[in-house]
Amino acid sequence: MALPWALAVLSLLPLLDARSLVCTNVTARPITNATLDRIAGKWFYVASSFRDAEFKKSAQEIETAFFYFAPNKTEGTIELREYLTIKDKCVYNFSYLNIQWENGTLSKYESGREHFAHLLLLEDPRTYIFAFHLEDEQNRGMSFYADTPEPTQGQMDEFYGVLACLGISKSEVMHTDWKKNQCEQLEKQHKEERRREEES
Repeated sequence: MALPWALAVLSLLPLLDARSLVCTNVTARPITNATLDRIAGKWFYVASSFRDAEFKKSAQEIETAFFYFAPNKTEGTIELREYLTIKDKCVYNFSYLNIQWENGTLSKYESGREHFAHLLLLEDPRTYIFAFHLEDEQNRGMSFYADTPEPTQGQMDEFYGVLACLGISKSEVMHTDWKKNQCEQLEKQHKEERRREEES
């Protein structure tokens, strides 16, 4: 930055404690019923950074995404209904995630493989992160979610703080573009169908 050295150092001092606090949160904690209550509902995919080539390619194709989590605490699963805009078209997927309670991870079977994500809860309860391959610097990745498509600067700063803890720079981050969302109509249609089913 074009700030004088002394000013830059002074402006960073308040961040040192904050960053160390954020860094202590970059570990998955066991998932509890309270955790599932917190992540139930509608979420928006905001940004991500992936070093794994397969994950990165998939993330680059997603223009927007939002989804609904409906946990089943008894069966240890989460019903996932996701709406993705890819190449200006809405793609809808329905699937289940498996919960690994003690490991603090969720998993999903895709293309014959089980993919695991560490659930990292942030200070702000309206956001969280999925972290992938935390132990592998070359393939490390994270995706950031919020309960609104346009999170606050404070929420983004918390995400960037976690990235910094893992040695990932802002330049590696890919953002979604909510103006390109093509799934609003399909979501309304599904809501109406579910409403009719409940009434019948």
